[in-house]
Amino acid sequence: MAGKIAFQGELGAYGHQACADARPEFTPLPCTTFHDTMAAVRDGEAELAMVAVENSIYGRVADVHQLLPESGLHIVDEAFVRVHVNLLGVKGARLDQVKEAHGHPVILPQCGGFLRLHAIKGVISSDNARAAREIAERGDPSQAALASEMAARIYGLDVLARHIEDRPDNTTRFLIMARNIDLARRGDQMMTSFLFRVRNIPAALYKAMGGFATNGVNMVKLESYMVDGSFTATQFFAEIEGHPEDDNVARALDELRYFTSYLHILGTYPSDPARR
Repeated sequence: MAGKIAFQGELGAYGHQACADARPEFTPLPCTTFHDTMAAVRDGEAELAMVAVENSIYGRVADVHQLLPESGLHIVDEAFVRVHVNLLGVKGARLDQVKEAHGHPVILPQCGGFLRLHAIKGVISSDNARAAREIAERGDPSQAALASEMAARIYGLDVLARHIEDRPDNTTRFLIMARNIDLARRGDQMMTSFLFRVRNIPAALYKAMGGFATNGVNMVKLESYMVDGSFTATQFFAEIEGHPEDDNVARALDELRYFTSYLHILGTYPSDPARR
């Protein structure tokens, strides 16, 4: 029997949509922050966490990238969610009545063109689904929310304008995380995420990366973090195409180990079809 999957935000958030799309058999568990989302899995309150890591327009979600190294969790899957922004109003409201639209600071600029065209002022909210809930509670036709159609259904709102995002390729990537790692090869095209720290020798990072180039391994992400607040100790988060048991990946990781003081595999998981 499936358990719970935690996500950041209220019911109707895009994280909730990601849970419904990728793990419909799990019961969604809304959490206030990304830290709370990961803690719910660590503490056994949920089996999985759905965590947003980057958006095709906004870029990386900085809070999550800082939490990943210390999360104590493992990545077991990835999910790409097409973000459709909708203008939601109270029942019976008309588009020409709306004066203000409430949404998260990330989503407001994603539909800036539509808001300017209709002379609607964007108002910051901590969460898009929360904005939808609060608009429903206020019952004011001049106030609207920028959120998903799922939020409209949950809070009994009308969709006054559908898919108002400025860009047609607006997509958010989520990671599905669990307490235990799954190293099985579960697809033809796999991704591997890992953390490492280079040894304190000249050109260590350059040499560490050389093994991936010479073995034909495509590295799609490399992020750096300070360790314990030090400006000289650096940890890296990397993602590559392939599985640790692939011959070329195994050789690249062996070379990486020679130049690193720490290497930790966060997870290996099937590549989402949307990535291609």
